[in-house]
Amino acid sequence: MKKRISLLFLSFILLLPGCSKGLREIEETKEEEPKKIQIGMSFDSFVIERWQRDRDVFVATANDLGAEVNVQNASGDVNEQVRQIEYFIEKQMDAIVIVGIDSEKLSEVVKKAKEKGIKVIAYDRLIKNADVDLYISFDNEAVGKMMASAFVENGLTKGKVLMFCGPMTDNNVSMIEKGFQSVIKEHDIEILDILHADNWRAEETKKYVNEHIDVVKEADAIMCGNDGLAGQTIYDLAELRLAGKVMVVGQDADLEACQRIVEGTQLMTVFKPVAKLAQAAAEDTIKLVLGEELGATSMMNDGSYNVPYIALETVAVTAKNLEEVIINSGFHLKEDVYLNVPEEMPK
Repeated sequence: MKKRISLLFLSFILLLPGCSKGLREIEETKEEEPKKIQIGMSFDSFVIERWQRDRDVFVATANDLGAEVNVQNASGDVNEQVRQIEYFIEKQMDAIVIVGIDSEKLSEVVKKAKEKGIKVIAYDRLIKNADVDLYISFDNEAVGKMMASAFVENGLTKGKVLMFCGPMTDNNVSMIEKGFQSVIKEHDIEILDILHADNWRAEETKKYVNEHIDVVKEADAIMCGNDGLAGQTIYDLAELRLAGKVMVVGQDADLEACQRIVEGTQLMTVFKPVAKLAQAAAEDTIKLVLGEELGATSMMNDGSYNVPYIALETVAVTAKNLEEVIINSGFHLKEDVYLNVPEEMPK
Protein backbone atom coordinates (compact mmCIF):
# COMPACT_ATOMS: atom_id res chain seq x y z
CA MET A 1 0.00 0.00 0.00
CA LYS A 2 2.81 2.40 0.95
CA LYS A 3 4.63 1.57 -2.32
CA ARG A 4 1.47 2.37 -4.35
CA ILE A 5 1.01 5.71 -2.58
CA SER A 6 4.67 6.62 -3.23
CA LEU A 7 4.35 5.89 -6.94
CA LEU A 8 1.13 7.93 -7.19
CA PHE A 9 2.79 10.83 -5.37
CA LEU A 10 5.83 10.71 -7.69
CA SER A 11 3.58 10.65 -10.75
CA PHE A 12 1.68 13.67 -9.39
CA ILE A 13 4.93 15.58 -8.80
CA LEU A 14 6.23 14.86 -12.31
CA LEU A 15 2.98 16.19 -13.79
CA LEU A 16 3.36 19.53 -12.07
CA PRO A 17 4.46 22.24 -14.59
CA GLY A 18 7.33 23.52 -12.49
CA CYS A 19 8.80 20.09 -11.82
CA SER A 20 8.64 18.89 -15.41
CA LYS A 21 10.26 22.15 -16.48
CA GLY A 22 13.04 21.57 -13.93
CA LEU A 23 13.70 18.09 -15.27
CA ARG A 24 13.91 19.43 -18.83
CA GLU A 25 16.43 22.05 -17.71
CA ILE A 26 18.58 19.36 -16.08
CA GLU A 27 18.50 17.29 -19.27
CA GLU A 28 19.34 20.33 -21.41
CA THR A 29 22.23 21.23 -19.08
CA LYS A 30 23.64 17.75 -19.52
CA GLU A 31 23.36 18.03 -23.28
CA GLU A 32 25.09 21.43 -23.29
CA GLU A 33 28.23 20.21 -21.48
CA PRO A 34 31.18 21.21 -23.69
CA LYS A 35 32.87 18.44 -25.60
CA LYS A 36 36.49 17.92 -24.61
CA ILE A 37 39.17 18.60 -27.20
CA GLN A 38 40.45 15.28 -28.55
CA ILE A 39 44.18 15.00 -29.33
CA GLY A 40 45.88 12.02 -30.95
CA MET A 41 49.60 11.64 -30.23
CA SER A 42 51.83 9.22 -32.14
CA PHE A 43 55.36 8.55 -30.88
CA ASP A 44 58.25 7.05 -32.83
CA SER A 45 58.94 4.72 -29.89
CA PHE A 46 59.82 4.85 -26.21
CA VAL A 47 63.27 3.32 -26.63
CA ILE A 48 64.81 6.77 -26.18
CA GLU A 49 64.50 7.64 -22.49
CA ARG A 50 63.33 11.23 -22.95
CA TRP A 51 60.15 10.39 -24.90
CA GLN A 52 58.51 9.10 -21.73
CA ARG A 53 59.05 12.48 -20.09
CA ASP A 54 57.63 14.27 -23.15
CA ARG A 55 54.55 12.05 -23.11
CA ASP A 56 53.82 12.47 -19.40
CA VAL A 57 54.17 16.26 -19.38
CA PHE A 58 52.19 16.72 -22.60
CA VAL A 59 49.31 14.54 -21.39
CA ALA A 60 49.22 16.16 -17.93
CA THR A 61 49.22 19.68 -19.39
CA ALA A 62 46.54 18.87 -21.96
CA ASN A 63 44.36 17.24 -19.29
CA ASP A 64 44.69 20.29 -17.04
CA LEU A 65 43.47 22.40 -19.96
CA GLY A 66 40.43 20.19 -20.46
CA ALA A 67 41.63 18.02 -23.36
CA GLU A 68 41.92 14.26 -23.72
CA VAL A 69 44.98 12.64 -25.30
CA ASN A 70 45.12 9.26 -27.03
CA VAL A 71 48.81 8.19 -27.04
CA GLN A 72 50.03 5.60 -29.56
CA ASN A 73 53.49 4.02 -29.90
CA ALA A 74 54.64 3.13 -33.43
CA SER A 75 57.67 1.16 -32.16
CA GLY A 76 59.92 2.52 -34.91
CA ASP A 77 57.66 1.29 -37.75
CA VAL A 78 56.70 4.11 -40.13
CA ASN A 79 53.88 2.04 -41.68
CA GLU A 80 52.42 1.54 -38.22
CA GLN A 81 52.68 5.28 -37.60
CA VAL A 82 50.77 5.97 -40.82
CA ARG A 83 48.05 3.54 -39.66
CA GLN A 84 47.87 5.31 -36.29
CA ILE A 85 47.42 8.69 -37.95
CA GLU A 86 44.72 7.27 -40.23
CA TYR A 87 43.00 5.90 -37.11
CA PHE A 88 43.07 9.38 -35.55
CA ILE A 89 41.58 10.81 -38.76
CA GLU A 90 38.80 8.20 -38.68
CA LYS A 91 38.10 9.09 -35.04
CA GLN A 92 37.80 12.76 -36.06
CA MET A 93 40.40 14.01 -33.63
CA ASP A 94 40.68 17.77 -33.25
CA ALA A 95 44.48 17.64 -33.47
CA ILE A 96 47.24 15.13 -34.12
CA VAL A 97 50.71 15.49 -32.60
CA ILE A 98 53.43 13.45 -34.28
CA VAL A 99 56.96 12.48 -33.26
CA GLY A 100 57.79 11.38 -36.79
CA ILE A 101 59.80 8.31 -37.69
CA ASP A 102 60.42 9.34 -41.28
CA SER A 103 60.36 13.01 -42.28
CA GLU A 104 59.44 12.15 -45.89
CA LYS A 105 56.97 9.26 -45.65
CA LEU A 106 54.36 10.96 -43.47
CA SER A 107 53.55 13.90 -45.74
CA GLU A 108 50.61 12.28 -47.58
CA VAL A 109 48.78 11.08 -44.48
CA VAL A 110 49.36 14.48 -42.83
CA LYS A 111 47.79 16.19 -45.85
CA LYS A 112 44.83 13.83 -45.52
CA ALA A 113 44.39 14.90 -41.89
CA LYS A 114 44.55 18.58 -42.80
CA GLU A 115 41.92 18.10 -45.53
CA LYS A 116 39.59 16.89 -42.77
CA GLY A 117 40.20 20.09 -40.80
CA ILE A 118 42.44 18.41 -38.20
CA LYS A 119 45.33 20.47 -36.82
CA VAL A 120 48.70 18.71 -37.19
CA ILE A 121 51.73 19.43 -35.01
CA ALA A 122 55.20 18.08 -35.83
CA TYR A 123 56.70 17.49 -32.40
CA ASP A 124 60.51 17.78 -32.16
CA ARG A 125 61.00 16.42 -35.70
CA LEU A 126 59.94 18.24 -38.86
CA ILE A 127 57.67 16.43 -41.32
CA LYS A 128 58.72 17.53 -44.80
CA ASN A 129 56.47 18.76 -47.61
CA ALA A 130 53.39 18.47 -45.40
CA ASP A 131 52.47 22.05 -44.42
CA VAL A 132 51.95 21.18 -40.74
CA ASP A 133 50.20 23.77 -38.58
CA LEU A 134 53.17 23.95 -36.22
CA TYR A 135 56.68 22.55 -35.90
CA ILE A 136 57.96 22.81 -32.32
CA SER A 137 61.42 21.60 -31.37
CA PHE A 138 64.86 22.80 -30.25
CA ASP A 139 67.55 24.65 -32.19
CA ASN A 140 69.16 21.54 -33.63
CA GLU A 141 71.96 23.31 -35.47
CA ALA A 142 72.93 24.85 -32.14
CA VAL A 143 73.02 21.33 -30.64
CA GLY A 144 75.58 20.26 -33.25
CA LYS A 145 77.68 23.34 -32.62
CA MET A 146 77.66 22.64 -28.87
CA MET A 147 78.92 19.11 -29.46
CA ALA A 148 81.81 20.26 -31.63
CA SER A 149 82.64 23.16 -29.31
CA ALA A 150 82.93 20.74 -26.39
CA PHE A 151 85.70 18.91 -28.25
CA VAL A 152 87.50 22.15 -29.14
CA GLU A 153 87.25 23.51 -25.61
CA ASN A 154 88.68 20.24 -24.32
CA GLY A 155 91.80 20.70 -26.46
CA LEU A 156 90.89 18.98 -29.73
CA THR A 157 92.44 20.94 -32.60
CA LYS A 158 93.75 19.36 -35.78
CA GLY A 159 92.52 16.04 -34.41
CA LYS A 160 90.33 13.25 -35.80
CA VAL A 161 86.69 12.51 -35.06
CA LEU A 162 84.11 9.85 -35.83
CA MET A 163 80.43 10.72 -36.16
CA PHE A 164 77.85 8.16 -34.98
CA CYS A 165 74.57 9.83 -35.98
CA GLY A 166 70.92 8.91 -36.08
CA PRO A 167 69.03 7.97 -39.27
CA MET A 168 68.74 10.46 -42.10
CA THR A 169 64.97 9.88 -42.06
CA ASP A 170 65.03 12.07 -38.91
CA ASN A 171 65.30 15.64 -40.22
CA ASN A 172 67.00 16.77 -36.99
CA VAL A 173 70.02 14.60 -37.83
CA SER A 174 71.01 16.65 -40.88
CA MET A 175 70.54 19.87 -38.90
CA ILE A 176 72.78 18.64 -36.08
CA GLU A 177 75.42 17.47 -38.56
CA LYS A 178 75.38 20.87 -40.25
CA GLY A 179 76.02 22.66 -36.97
CA PHE A 180 78.67 20.16 -35.88
CA GLN A 181 80.62 20.27 -39.12
CA SER A 182 80.57 24.08 -39.29
CA VAL A 183 82.62 24.23 -36.07
CA ILE A 184 84.82 21.25 -36.93
CA LYS A 185 85.91 22.82 -40.23
CA GLU A 186 86.89 26.05 -38.47
CA HIS A 187 89.41 24.14 -36.33
CA ASP A 188 90.94 21.92 -39.01
CA ILE A 189 89.60 18.71 -37.47
CA GLU A 190 89.37 15.66 -39.72
CA ILE A 191 86.21 13.57 -39.89
CA LEU A 192 87.31 9.94 -40.25
CA ASP A 193 83.88 8.50 -41.03
CA ILE A 194 80.14 9.01 -40.52
CA LEU A 195 77.72 6.27 -39.42
CA HIS A 196 73.94 6.69 -39.56
CA ALA A 197 72.32 4.25 -37.15
CA ASP A 198 68.98 3.06 -38.53
CA ASN A 199 66.10 3.79 -36.13
CA TRP A 200 68.71 5.01 -33.60
CA ARG A 201 69.69 1.39 -32.89
CA ALA A 202 72.77 1.35 -30.67
CA GLU A 203 73.77 -2.12 -31.86
CA GLU A 204 74.79 -0.52 -35.15
CA THR A 205 77.55 1.44 -33.40
CA LYS A 206 78.71 -1.78 -31.77
CA LYS A 207 78.87 -3.48 -35.15
CA TYR A 208 80.84 -0.56 -36.58
CA VAL A 209 83.39 -0.61 -33.75
CA ASN A 210 83.89 -4.36 -34.10
CA GLU A 211 84.40 -4.09 -37.86
CA HIS A 212 86.54 -0.92 -37.86
CA ILE A 213 88.75 -1.22 -34.80
CA ASP A 214 91.70 0.44 -36.54
CA VAL A 215 89.60 3.49 -37.44
CA VAL A 216 88.20 3.72 -33.92
CA LYS A 217 91.68 3.57 -32.43
CA GLU A 218 92.71 6.43 -34.72
CA ALA A 219 89.92 8.70 -33.44
CA ASP A 220 90.53 11.34 -30.78
CA ALA A 221 86.81 11.92 -30.31
CA ILE A 222 83.42 10.44 -31.23
CA MET A 223 80.30 12.52 -31.72
CA CYS A 224 77.17 10.50 -30.91
CA GLY A 225 73.74 11.62 -32.06
CA ASN A 226 72.15 10.87 -28.70
CA ASP A 227 73.05 9.48 -25.28
CA GLY A 228 71.83 6.01 -26.20
CA LEU A 229 74.43 5.76 -28.96
CA ALA A 230 77.00 7.32 -26.64
CA GLY A 231 76.38 4.68 -23.99
CA GLN A 232 76.95 1.78 -26.36
CA THR A 233 80.01 3.51 -27.84
CA ILE A 234 81.61 4.01 -24.44
CA TYR A 235 80.91 0.39 -23.55
CA ASP A 236 82.67 -0.68 -26.74
CA LEU A 237 85.56 1.71 -26.05
CA ALA A 238 85.93 0.15 -22.59
CA GLU A 239 86.49 -3.24 -24.20
CA LEU A 240 89.33 -1.64 -26.16
CA ARG A 241 90.60 0.08 -22.98
CA LEU A 242 89.87 3.46 -24.53
CA ALA A 243 86.96 4.63 -22.37
CA GLY A 244 87.83 8.02 -20.89
CA LYS A 245 90.69 8.44 -23.37
CA VAL A 246 88.54 9.07 -26.45
CA MET A 247 86.23 12.06 -26.00
CA VAL A 248 82.54 11.21 -26.44
CA VAL A 249 79.54 13.57 -26.56
CA GLY A 250 75.80 12.96 -26.87
CA GLN A 251 72.48 14.68 -26.26
CA ASP A 252 69.30 14.39 -24.14
CA ALA A 253 70.93 14.37 -20.66
CA ASP A 254 69.78 10.80 -19.95
CA LEU A 255 70.50 9.67 -16.40
CA GLU A 256 73.17 7.19 -17.51
CA ALA A 257 74.85 9.91 -19.58
CA CYS A 258 75.02 12.17 -16.54
CA GLN A 259 76.47 9.26 -14.56
CA ARG A 260 79.12 8.76 -17.24
CA ILE A 261 80.01 12.46 -17.14
CA VAL A 262 80.76 12.39 -13.40
CA GLU A 263 82.62 9.10 -13.90
CA GLY A 264 84.76 10.71 -16.61
CA THR A 265 83.88 8.51 -19.61
CA GLN A 266 81.54 10.96 -21.38
CA LEU A 267 82.67 14.53 -21.95
CA MET A 268 79.37 16.25 -22.52
CA THR A 269 75.65 15.93 -23.22
CA VAL A 270 73.11 18.47 -24.41
CA PHE A 271 70.30 19.19 -21.98
CA LYS A 272 66.96 19.77 -23.64
CA PRO A 273 64.24 21.17 -21.35
CA VAL A 274 61.72 18.59 -22.57
CA ALA A 275 59.18 19.55 -19.89
CA LYS A 276 59.04 23.08 -21.32
CA LEU A 277 58.77 21.70 -24.85
CA ALA A 278 55.96 19.30 -23.99
CA GLN A 279 54.07 21.90 -21.98
CA ALA A 280 54.37 24.52 -24.73
CA ALA A 281 53.33 21.97 -27.36
CA ALA A 282 50.21 20.99 -25.41
CA GLU A 283 49.22 24.62 -24.86
CA ASP A 284 49.82 25.56 -28.51
CA THR A 285 47.94 22.51 -29.79
CA ILE A 286 44.86 23.60 -27.87
CA LYS A 287 45.29 27.19 -29.11
CA LEU A 288 45.36 25.93 -32.68
CA VAL A 289 42.15 23.94 -32.17
CA LEU A 290 40.42 26.94 -30.60
CA GLY A 291 41.66 29.29 -33.34
CA GLU A 292 43.74 31.38 -30.94
CA GLU A 293 47.03 33.13 -31.71
CA LEU A 294 50.19 31.14 -30.96
CA GLY A 295 52.36 34.07 -30.01
CA ALA A 296 55.99 34.41 -31.10
CA THR A 297 56.91 32.03 -33.92
CA SER A 298 59.40 32.06 -36.75
CA MET A 299 59.06 30.21 -40.06
CA MET A 300 60.85 27.15 -41.40
CA ASN A 301 60.68 25.75 -44.92
CA ASP A 302 59.67 22.08 -44.95
CA GLY A 303 60.74 21.64 -48.57
CA SER A 304 57.52 22.94 -50.08
CA TYR A 305 55.89 25.20 -47.50
CA ASN A 306 56.89 27.74 -44.88
CA VAL A 307 55.48 26.48 -41.58
CA PRO A 308 55.26 28.12 -38.14
CA TYR A 309 58.29 27.11 -36.07
CA ILE A 310 59.06 27.39 -32.37
CA ALA A 311 62.60 26.55 -31.22
CA LEU A 312 63.53 26.22 -27.55
CA GLU A 313 67.10 26.76 -26.36
CA THR A 314 69.37 23.97 -25.12
CA VAL A 315 72.33 23.84 -22.71
CA ALA A 316 75.70 22.08 -23.07
CA VAL A 317 76.33 20.05 -19.90
CA THR A 318 79.78 18.99 -18.69
CA ALA A 319 81.15 18.06 -15.29
CA LYS A 320 81.59 21.78 -14.58
CA ASN A 321 77.92 22.77 -14.74
CA LEU A 322 76.10 19.44 -14.31
CA GLU A 323 75.06 20.19 -10.73
CA GLU A 324 73.68 23.61 -11.65
CA VAL A 325 71.81 22.55 -14.80
CA ILE A 326 70.75 18.98 -14.06
CA ILE A 327 70.58 18.51 -10.31
CA ASN A 328 69.49 21.96 -9.13
CA SER A 329 66.71 21.97 -11.72
CA GLY A 330 65.43 18.62 -10.43
CA PHE A 331 65.91 16.90 -13.78
CA HIS A 332 67.86 14.11 -12.05
CA LEU A 333 68.52 13.47 -8.36
CA LYS A 334 72.07 13.99 -7.07
CA GLU A 335 72.08 10.54 -5.45
CA ASP A 336 71.16 8.94 -8.78
CA VAL A 337 73.74 10.87 -10.81
CA TYR A 338 76.56 9.95 -8.40
CA LEU A 339 75.31 6.42 -7.75
CA ASN A 340 78.48 4.76 -9.07
CA VAL A 341 80.93 7.31 -7.63
CA PRO A 342 79.43 8.41 -4.29
CA GLU A 343 82.83 9.65 -3.13
CA GLU A 344 82.69 12.31 -5.87
CA MET A 345 79.27 13.62 -4.82
CA PRO A 346 79.31 17.30 -3.80
CA LYS A 347 78.24 17.99 -0.22
